[in-house]
Amino acid sequence: MKYFNDIAAVSVEDLFYRQPLTITKHTDKKRLSYSLGALLYMPATRLDIADLIITNKFKELVTVAICLEDAIGDHEVEEAENKLILHMQKITAAVQEGRLTEETTPLIFVRVRSAKQMVDIAERLGDALKNLVGFVFPKFSSDNAEDFLSALRLLNKQANTVLYGMPILESPSVLYKERRLDELLRLKEIVAQYADLILNIRIGATDLCGLYGLRRDSETTVYEISIVNELITDVVNLFSRQHDGFVVSGPVWEHFSSNGRVLKPQLRETPFHDHLGSEGLLLRKELIRKDFDGLIQETLLDKANGLVGKTIIHPSHLLPVQALHVVTKEEYVDALSIYQQATGEKGVFKSEFMNKMNEIKPHLYWAQKVLIKSDIYGVYNENITFIDLLSE
Repeated sequence: MKYFNDIAAVSVEDLFYRQPLTITKHTDKKRLSYSLGALLYMPATRLDIADLIITNKFKELVTVAICLEDAIGDHEVEEAENKLILHMQKITAAVQEGRLTEETTPLIFVRVRSAKQMVDIAERLGDALKNLVGFVFPKFSSDNAEDFLSALRLLNKQANTVLYGMPILESPSVLYKERRLDELLRLKEIVAQYADLILNIRIGATDLCGLYGLRRDSETTVYEISIVNELITDVVNLFSRQHDGFVVSGPVWEHFSSNGRVLKPQLRETPFHDHLGSEGLLLRKELIRKDFDGLIQETLLDKANGLVGKTIIHPSHLLPVQALHVVTKEEYVDALSIYQQATGEKGVFKSEFMNKMNEIKPHLYWAQKVLIKSDIYGVYNENITFIDLLSE
């Protein structure tokens, strides 16, 4: 799959200094782990999953998780499993017939309820298993981690394809203060033994808030829910370290239309007007109407805190999240300069943009991550921002 593959060639030239590259499940793991962007969840009971993928109904869709867990009812499990098998068989047939290619086949995951269900689904999928990138493990804890990961290891040995796992940290044991640190340390020790199979560490804000009867509205970011923000801090601290870290992704955003607001919108008028004039102000108004100002604010905070990618529940969220993952020209030039000059000849130098100092040792890890993301999401031309991409 390739980000922004649906944009006309002339617009791509105007928008991008470096265009995104194609990614597949066979892309090297480190690069693939940064590639998931906006991960769209769909209940497996949907009738049209295969069709919308084959017909490219959602132009911006790059990653999708077909859910057999909380997105379906407990009495729908058998029906959902059967539909999942049919969806994957139709997708596999489309790949074999050439109706889906590497650039048009999204990265597909399945969220399972248990390790046993994962093994059963893998067996039933047969040849279609090769079109899955992996499985998502909900309520991941020290009680079930070994079951999930050892079963995944066995599937990789048995299947003629690679399959990744993505644990979701959303159980009481990672949130309750008296248990959190011990639990996170145990989980880190376990996943380290399966590091080659772990694509992302994900954080499940909805389940975590539910433990305390909380639900953030569209004007509140997850970082303003103190109890969840504490967990995000600890997860990033423990799981995103430079030499043995994983990519940690942003929690789900669950709002997609406005029902009136109390607080002022979080999108300033000036950048929209400066980029697009009156059309920019209309775009801003539409984003606010759809509550995208909250989504944009939270995604920017994800980025500031080192999180990459975000779980979403509506296709309208795809483009805003992906547009915010594109690397700016300034970020790219600084990162490339830092990386190229990490030779020991100097320690600090002035940015080409004449607005900051680039200190090589502390900024090198940041630069390496920016360069990886520049291959995946592309690099904006100078003076181009996510506003211009959204207007397309």
